[in-house]
Amino acid sequence: MAPAKSVQVFGKKKTATAVAFAKEGRGLIKVNGQPIENVKPEQLRLKVFEPVLILGQDKFSSLDIRVRVKGGGTTAQIYAIRAAIAKAVVAYYAKYVDESAKNELRKTLLEYDRNLLVSDPRRCEPKKYGGRSARSRFQKSYR
Repeated sequence: MAPAKSVQVFGKKKTATAVAFAKEGRGLIKVNGQPIENVKPEQLRLKVFEPVLILGQDKFSSLDIRVRVKGGGTTAQIYAIRAAIAKAVVAYYAKYVDESAKNELRKTLLEYDRNLLVSDPRRCEPKKYGGRSARSRFQKSYR
């Protein structure tokens, strides 16, 4: 039996990390074992669907994607999930379909939002002494 066609990629946002495992299948997308339709909070559910909506359902019809996500807050996790899904599709097409299809998908995703494929480098700045946060200082008194 031939090994299953599969790719494993990750998406990150702040400290949230989502690992997507894409393989041949029938179009299922699951996040931590739950269907993608059950992602909480509801206001950000559309953000998770963005890669599917941009590329079209037909690109996902022959793929099963399982996403494991941990770390960070709810919003960061959702942004990590959408990045992982987008990267998984591009990686699968690069490995098992053809280069021109991959370049087309990549171009479409980058036109919509660069953060779908390229991670955001911004991080929280560490606190320093002499103040209560990274930038603010304690008030100066002369007497």
